[in-house]
Amino acid sequence: MNKMISTSKKVMIALIVFQAVLLFIFRAGLKQGIMTAVIILIGEAACMVYLFEQFESVAKEQSSGVKKVLGDAAREAFVSGGVGMVIYNEDYEITWVSDLFADYADRVGTKILTWVPEADDIISGSSDSVTAKVDGRYYELHRKAEAPIIIFNDITDLNEYRKKYAEEHIVIGMASFDNYEESTAFADEADIAGINTAVRTQVSDYCIAHGIFYRRLSRNQYMMILNEKIYDELVRDRFSVLEKVRKAAQKVDVSITLSMAFARGTSDLQELDEMVTKLMDLAQTRGGDQVAVQKVSEEVKYFGGSTEAAEKRSRVRVRVISHALRDLIQKSSNVIICGHKTADFDCIGSAICISRMASALHKQAVIIAKTGGIEEKLGDAMRANEAQLKEEVTFVSESEAVNQLHPNTLVIMTDHHNIRQSNGAKVLEAANKIVIIDHHRRSTDIGVKPVLVYIEAGASSTCELLTEMIPYISSQTDISALAATFMLAGMIVDTQKWRVRTGARTYEAASALRKLGADPQKAYDYLKDTFDEFSLKSKAVSASEVYRKGIVICCVKDIMTRSLMSQIADSLLSIQGIRAAFVIANSSELETGISARSNGSVNVQVIMEQMKGGGHMTAAAMQRQKTTPEAVRKELTEVLDNYFKEVSDESNT
Repeated sequence: MNKMISTSKKVMIALIVFQAVLLFIFRAGLKQGIMTAVIILIGEAACMVYLFEQFESVAKEQSSGVKKVLGDAAREAFVSGGVGMVIYNEDYEITWVSDLFADYADRVGTKILTWVPEADDIISGSSDSVTAKVDGRYYELHRKAEAPIIIFNDITDLNEYRKKYAEEHIVIGMASFDNYEESTAFADEADIAGINTAVRTQVSDYCIAHGIFYRRLSRNQYMMILNEKIYDELVRDRFSVLEKVRKAAQKVDVSITLSMAFARGTSDLQELDEMVTKLMDLAQTRGGDQVAVQKVSEEVKYFGGSTEAAEKRSRVRVRVISHALRDLIQKSSNVIICGHKTADFDCIGSAICISRMASALHKQAVIIAKTGGIEEKLGDAMRANEAQLKEEVTFVSESEAVNQLHPNTLVIMTDHHNIRQSNGAKVLEAANKIVIIDHHRRSTDIGVKPVLVYIEAGASSTCELLTEMIPYISSQTDISALAATFMLAGMIVDTQKWRVRTGARTYEAASALRKLGADPQKAYDYLKDTFDEFSLKSKAVSASEVYRKGIVICCVKDIMTRSLMSQIADSLLSIQGIRAAFVIANSSELETGISARSNGSVNVQVIMEQMKGGGHMTAAAMQRQKTTPEAVRKELTEVLDNYFKEVSDESNT
């Protein structure tokens, strides 16, 4: 409106000036009388001034607000309620603003999108509402349907209340010292007091510094209550208390670490309590020294886990688990043993051991091995000893196992704990009683409801766990020399020939297998490469490249077995200065996989979990359908960049 009046003024002034020039020409040049014309010109000028003053008065009244329309009370209600309106024309120029924007009346005549660029979405119709910051305050904008009117709703205070409400939401946490009982079991009172002071002080100081309410529930466990604001501070701090406890424990020469769990996202305290208990169990069965966090209806997130899992199982725990398994077997009608897909020596060796345990308890047992795939070297060893294996155990397919499934059948998952990895998924879906025995770090969702879980991430292999259980299950358990050799081969593979994840208990288990007749030479013979495999490994190693300092990626288009991929990764890891190796290849026509190995300074389990895989800190893997090695490599480099950025942030913290 103001712009139109201004333009009209300029045109009228130009016309009057033009008329004045003509009169001058008539008077000076043509000597004509112009008195009448002068009077007319003066009248025109006076009329123009009057009319424009009237137009400006009308425009000012139009911009004066809703006061005259609705009265003072309504005007005050709109202003105090933070509701404003802006009208614009077909050129998107502001023609009127309500009293909420009285201080910005000079905006009239300017482009609405120059003042509030966010309004473009509602003007174009791509959004029903938008949020915009206007002169330091936040507004929710709506456009009146089929009209050039934008309604502003001041939500600045509402945003503050929302933020405060979100920050004050309750979060329940739990902290537990890993390996505390084992570290203090045989220490004298003075040493225990020193250990307690060293590690407990770190937790109490950390809680006090961040304003966390905490109470000690037992000698090694704490309950914590905090809010979302404090929790966000802990996340930014990257839970530095884990590192502090680890260093404090090292100073007093014990291997104690800290596991923590936090449940959030609801005001239901009972639900939070159940969540945090499960999360703590999850953090500890994954090896400890980490934080497990979950918000209601979201996936579990992990922080830490920068150290390899330590041996934490006691002889008492082994005996208790063994007796529980023995009772379940005795009370069952029969036993079905499931391994993971593409079974390896640890999987089949442990399955044979469980089958022999069941036989000693006079229960029929079968092993699913005819379907799901067998690792190539294991397949050769099984074919070479086919006759003896048939005498000792019974191998079946998944469909045959389903036919043997009864209401009282016990199904045992060995060397894995996720139904997606199992070669007997259909059996597991229909089973009433399931037992899990595994040594891999526990994943968030296992997909089944087991009656007994024995997951020890500190163990080298499942064969190690079962070797310890043999004396407690039955003294009549008959483990042949062949079965013991298969189990020993499983331990050799999973420890990368005794280089990683080996503890005193590992060698004790190997010694026990040797007493049962295991032949180390045969075990190593089973694992030897063929000439073709050696050639393929050499080709793959030559195609490897250093992605960043100490990190090697080998990406090949050839189809190779998972076992061969892991061997190539092991070979790359033996090169001086290499901290982690990743081998990418097609494991079949439709599947691409990664085999990852580390010397312990890089947590390949966390990296593979980011790509929906899993494993151990020093050995992990991932498989994916319908993709290419190049696409997987690109994703891997992005995950590696994020991983090392987080590690750098933690180091800086």
